[in-house]
Amino acid sequence: MAILGKRTADFLVEIGTEELPPKALRSLMSAFATELSSVLAENRLDFTAATALASPRRLAVIVAGLAKRQQDREVVAKGPPVSVAFDRDGEATAAAVAFAKKCGVGVAELQRMKTDKGEYLSFSSVDKGRRAAELIPQLVENALQELPIPRRMRWGDSDQEFVRPVHWVILLHGKKVVVGSVLGVEAGADTRGHRFLAPEKIRITEPSKYVSQLEKDGFVLVDFEQRRQKIIAGVNQAGVEGGGVAVGDDDLYDEVTALVEWPVPLTGRFDAAFLTLPREVIVATLTSHQRYFPVEDKLGNLLPAFVTVANIESRDPDQVRHGNERVIRPRLADAAFFWEADRQTRLADRQTALQSVVYQKGLGSIADKSARIARLAVEICVQLEEDPTDSERAALLSKCDLQTGMVGEFPELQGVMGSYYAQEDGEPLKVALAIGEQYLPRFSGDELPEGTAGQALAIADRLDTLAGVFALGRKPTGNRDPFGLRRAALGIVRIVIERGLELDIVRLIDTAVNLQPVEELHATQVAAELHEFMIDRMRSWYLERRSVNAEMFESVRARRPVSLLDFDQRLVAVSAFVRLESAESLAAANKRIANILRKAELRSEPALDVGKLADAAEKELYEAMQSATSAIAPLLRKRAYTDALTRLADLRPVVDQFFDAVMVMTDDETLKNNRLALLAELRALFLDIADISRLSISKE
Repeated sequence: MAILGKRTADFLVEIGTEELPPKALRSLMSAFATELSSVLAENRLDFTAATALASPRRLAVIVAGLAKRQQDREVVAKGPPVSVAFDRDGEATAAAVAFAKKCGVGVAELQRMKTDKGEYLSFSSVDKGRRAAELIPQLVENALQELPIPRRMRWGDSDQEFVRPVHWVILLHGKKVVVGSVLGVEAGADTRGHRFLAPEKIRITEPSKYVSQLEKDGFVLVDFEQRRQKIIAGVNQAGVEGGGVAVGDDDLYDEVTALVEWPVPLTGRFDAAFLTLPREVIVATLTSHQRYFPVEDKLGNLLPAFVTVANIESRDPDQVRHGNERVIRPRLADAAFFWEADRQTRLADRQTALQSVVYQKGLGSIADKSARIARLAVEICVQLEEDPTDSERAALLSKCDLQTGMVGEFPELQGVMGSYYAQEDGEPLKVALAIGEQYLPRFSGDELPEGTAGQALAIADRLDTLAGVFALGRKPTGNRDPFGLRRAALGIVRIVIERGLELDIVRLIDTAVNLQPVEELHATQVAAELHEFMIDRMRSWYLERRSVNAEMFESVRARRPVSLLDFDQRLVAVSAFVRLESAESLAAANKRIANILRKAELRSEPALDVGKLADAAEKELYEAMQSATSAIAPLLRKRAYTDALTRLADLRPVVDQFFDAVMVMTDDETLKNNRLALLAELRALFLDIADISRLSISKE
């Protein structure tokens, strides 16, 4: 163990920068540790674990137990075939001599290796591992180049690029500084503490002391999660001191954690008169502009208080508190002004102005989009056998709040403010609520629209977006999805399935595509591509969150249900079927039947002649199939697919008996075709629900 310890040491890398973008800090931190782990492993540098750390002015990773040298590696060079390397007399040919020369040895020192394609000359050598210190600077650079930075910047007269200017770099392996530079900065062991509380350089003695030294000497909590938990606890306590409960979501806590190195929560207050504003306006003013945490009472009503997290431990905290209160006062006053001014114009009177606002080049104005959404919303309601009046009205008004001062100041409130303004204008309540629900769900796990009008509007809006972008030929590629189409498609899937909406999605897609004002529109092709895209998103959703595997999904996909709800119900049935005792045998039988029918290469499906059933086993199978057909017909009509598949599972004994006793591909052409027809009918029974021949089931 002592010898092993000398071969490894903890490693610390810290990239000191200007303040990093707060909304990206967590992802940058995690990606740095992931990418560094990857390049170390690829270069045969063993380690135990990598810990990601970050604060507003630094990205860091501590790699535990990093090897001081690469592992040695055996390298096998493959030469010419033995048949080519030697002539009939066993003498080395020019090919063998050339290969030996390339390897730096004589022909006699070459080895032979056997492969599936024959015997070849080979030569084994050992690639000696290099010292970690020789590799680390470049490996760190490589990891940094892979970070998810949308726009890199350069600084000074340097050609180096990074998310922010780099001021210092630490590369410390054990107690030794790794000589080299990263992003044009020479590595050392000096870090920087808090910009105001500890501005002097701090020498890190070894990686294991990095976190504690920064906290003790630098007033920096560099552990992101530790800092976040301290902020949560402090904000909660400050909320209690403010007379209520602090309100904050994960995104706000992440952003505040990325803004401070030494968090000090404080409570502030504002004029209670502002509480007459809509709750969402107050919350947006506090959180979006100032990253404050609102405070509410036990009933969920907002109080005229907030919690802010300072990045300094002040000798006079009241001064800090009053400063934040002075900042929020004009912000709330502006919001109150917008609230009053916006209500002077009815929402419906803003429709005309939308005609001059371009939605997307090639797709018309926002008014054009609203009209398309209205037509789609009407068709959705017709399919749902609901009155489309409210949905159509909500669709025509849905984008009008984009013309208001409040949404101009707080874009995240679009839809929400439209709902408030619609109620102020005396629009039907269902219309107002639908306008507020049109953007739901906004993110994974978000709530869904409650009302039919809101559901129709939310689906129609997303369908129009998808159809328009696809019609322009700008569908997502790779990781790029600038229009958020994957999220839009998944939103439709969730609304339809979780709200139990019976919709013909194929017909809706056709309508949405044909409504697009795109020249030379290949509507059929675009609609087909969009449908496949949506089913792919559905597939990802099931595989990630539900007890469905890829084979189950594809077994239903093969039937191409036009209704997503029908698709879901079939999947539920297949999921239950695979757990049955007879599932493995029946899936194998269906696969066997599919292969037999395919190999038979029938030009047309033969008709079954019951009178020509000769063997007892095939007669028994036919009778069992007739009984099953009668039993499952009413089940299929009411989509009781689970019950139907359970009933079909009863066919297992007679199916097994058939294959044990009957030769399908007999020389008698008439008999063979009749048996193929019987199998085709058996397969069709299962295909009414799913193609279970695609399932690989093992009970082991």
